[in-house]
Order: sequence, then C-alpha cells, then structure tokens
Amino acid sequence: MVFKKVTLIGQSDESFDAAANDAIDRAEETLDNVHWIEVEELGVEVASVDGRQYQAEVEVAFELER
Repeated sequence: MVFKKVTLIGQSDESFDAAANDAIDRAEETLDNVHWIEVEELGVEVASVDGRQYQAEVEVAFELER
C-alpha cells in the first residue's frame, strides 16, 4: 500500500472541534480511501473577522489506487 498526505484547514466560528470536523467532513466527501487524519495545529483568527474564527490544520492520509 502507498499513501499520500494532504493538508487541509477547517474553519468554524464555534470551536476547535467544529473546525476539525469541517476539515474531516470535506476530506471524506472529496477523497477516496481515507485511512487516518491527524490534527496538526489549532489557531484562532481574530484580525480580519468579526468575533473569532477557529481553525484546525489537519493532515489527511489516503491510500493511492493502483
């Protein structure tokens, strides 16, 4: 098996969990053969948005098709 990893950044105005779920949901909708997802970093954007924008950077590993 050979895997490829991509980085996604999910966003939410609710929480870090919701931001991570945003990225995970998108990965599952758009990529085949997703095997695992690792949360790498969490951050909050405050400068250019009203309120807070929670962000979760995740690495998604999926198996490449033959």
